[in-house]
Amino acid sequence: MACPICNKPTAAKFRPFCSKHCADIDLGKWLTGSYAIPAQDRDDLDALEEELRAAEEHKPH
Repeated sequence: MACPICNKPTAAKFRPFCSKHCADIDLGKWLTGSYAIPAQDRDDLDALEEELRAAEEHKPH
């Protein structure tokens, strides 16, 4: 398996990375928003919020 940052062989201690340096680079990308999951259409999100609210109202407390 190759490191997803630099393509060097991975090290068991830092898997799937080859070093702490590459692991830290990856973490930095997550923390700064370089990696992002695409958002759904706003209308889909509004419908999901309504479904969640309705489910909360019917949930026993």
